[in-house]
Amino acid sequence: MRLDKWMWAVRLFKTRGMAARACQTGRVKCEGRELKASSVLRGGEVIELPFSEGPGTRVVKVRSLIDRRVAAPLAREACEELTPPDVEESRRIWRESRSMRKEGDQGRPTKRNRRELEKGRGFFD
Repeated sequence: MRLDKWMWAVRLFKTRGMAARACQTGRVKCEGRELKASSVLRGGEVIELPFSEGPGTRVVKVRSLIDRRVAAPLAREACEELTPPDVEESRRIWRESRSMRKEGDQGRPTKRNRRELEKGRGFFD
């Protein structure tokens, strides 16, 4: 069973391409060695992989091999989450900090935001 296909089937990544890209960057590991997208996966292996969004590394144990995307409850049975609690805590803090950001504080202002800024500075009096 291909590694990228399994990671997509158990819903660790949204698309198979994203799973393959994570393998290409060398961030997916098993027992310290980097895995390719085409690596053969066996039951019982422990895999370290990045979260699809945000910081941290997820640790997953392969329980069973599935080659098709199945219902979420069946997908959860195919892998066992072994991620340490401190990583989960740091991800929770990261998510909360992202949700606290204002809409206008995300880079270049929109046309509407720019007009409000200019109005506040007295450019169009």
